[in-house]
Amino acid sequence: MDKIWLQSYPPGVPAEIDQNEFRSLVDLFERGVQRYGERTAYINMGKSISYAELDRLSARFAAWLQHELKLPRGARVALMMPNVLQYPIAMFGVLRGGYTVVNVNPLYTARELEHQLRDSGAEAIVILENFAHTLEHVLPRAPVRTVIVTSLGEMLGFPKGAIVDFVVRHVKKMVPAWRVPGYVRFATVLARGARHELAPVELGHDDVAYLQYTGGTTGTAKGAVLTHGNIVGNLQQAHAWIKPYVEEGAETIITALPLYHIFSLTANCLTFFKIGATNVLITNPRDIPGFVKELAKYPFTVITGVNTLFNALLNNPDFARLDLSHFKIALGGGMAVQQVVAEKWKKVTGKVLFEAYGLTETSPAVTINPLDLAEFNHSIGLPVPSTDISIRDDNGKEVALGQRGELCVRGPQVTKGYWNRPEDTARAFTADGFLRTGDIVVMDPQGFIRLVDRKKDMILVSGFNVYPNEVEDVIASHPGVLEVAAVGVPDERSGEVVKVFVVKKDPALTVEAVIAHCRENLTGYKVPHHVEFRKELPKTNVGKILRRALRDEAVHSAQGA
Repeated sequence: MDKIWLQSYPPGVPAEIDQNEFRSLVDLFERGVQRYGERTAYINMGKSISYAELDRLSARFAAWLQHELKLPRGARVALMMPNVLQYPIAMFGVLRGGYTVVNVNPLYTARELEHQLRDSGAEAIVILENFAHTLEHVLPRAPVRTVIVTSLGEMLGFPKGAIVDFVVRHVKKMVPAWRVPGYVRFATVLARGARHELAPVELGHDDVAYLQYTGGTTGTAKGAVLTHGNIVGNLQQAHAWIKPYVEEGAETIITALPLYHIFSLTANCLTFFKIGATNVLITNPRDIPGFVKELAKYPFTVITGVNTLFNALLNNPDFARLDLSHFKIALGGGMAVQQVVAEKWKKVTGKVLFEAYGLTETSPAVTINPLDLAEFNHSIGLPVPSTDISIRDDNGKEVALGQRGELCVRGPQVTKGYWNRPEDTARAFTADGFLRTGDIVVMDPQGFIRLVDRKKDMILVSGFNVYPNEVEDVIASHPGVLEVAAVGVPDERSGEVVKVFVVKKDPALTVEAVIAHCRENLTGYKVPHHVEFRKELPKTNVGKILRRALRDEAVHSAQGA
């Protein structure tokens, strides 16, 4: 379709980006550390490291992978950590060594972790000790041969690091007992890596940078293959969008969303790395009082997050008392920004909460609202530079402007496909190379896109995808369950939560038993908040459960309540 959205671009935002400015993310990194040297790159729990220190430490990590592990080029290395200094050191180290990063959610259950490690073929993993007990159960069935363990205090220096680790391990008891034979400490890796010279690796746009796992209609997580070209393309698109509003070497961005999530990885970690920003890493954003205390320490200029995070900040009385004189931009993604939250945000901070939209498969940005908007506008914004959009009906035909259809995307940021899944890849793309997003949208005459529905049955909980088939498969494995259907229902805090409808096989089955079974096999945000028992479930004439009918009923019931 014609790029009518270009007429609505703010002054200074180009129609196209130069993807060839950087040969790879390593090229971007090397230029960044050379340019910004002694400027602070990351801060976590009061400890900061400069761009120059990040250069030295990530080189040591990469050299250790090359010379002591002797990993072949392109080998996959899993990272299973929250936002701590070890993450950017290891992540850039993996890329500089010529390897592929496999980002892993630290809250995964053993079942979920085993699938991702086996599917990716990860040969090594860096993991926070708090989650090592999960890895212990998986290792006998996983390809991982090297385990690097770190702690929350390991990069914080003495005595602070020792105090943090003592409190975490022995006072708060946040580190369950674990046993992983032959593991090596992160600090040991850096010390040994210092003995070797990093062997430079020539990387190009087609080399794989990340395997970023996402769910699918089967409920089985798939690795979206994101190349150096994909990520470079998207950070160039994001930078083009924000360039008129930011100053190189002068921004401080708050990173509360986990860096293993594609939104935070590209938007915060990489795009703001390009302009020499200081990145404040928040390890536990669920501790809102602690989070607000951290915000008070820094003259931050930018913050990204999901609707639930902004809502939680607004409901903390100390947030409104912060000095926000330096604050410029708030960007919400991962889930829909609610109008009531956006309006309250503007009232409290004086700044618009801008909404963006993207997917794991698009690295992630597809659309962003112009940063010169005066008010929240209920849309997901305009397509970013160098992006083609097509809105199509169920027959693959482009719909008329103003009509609803499935959003299809083509551009440098779009994945080439799923790791070792050619059939899933083929289904995801149209014949002319557009990625089918599964989201139903409407575009107005100015090019703004409004998200109206999801073609998929995917449930969005605080910005994280929950796929009904996965939840249903887990619950169906309980011996007391005959049938089950999972749907999403509205929730003020999380946007949506999971509700399941269950037909009992065992009359004695209880709600508590269903929930307990889910907690053993699913990450917390996937566990149902509501369980309703039914004598039977609505089905089509061929026996397929009508999830949409159940969802509509559940939503209507929730609204009535």
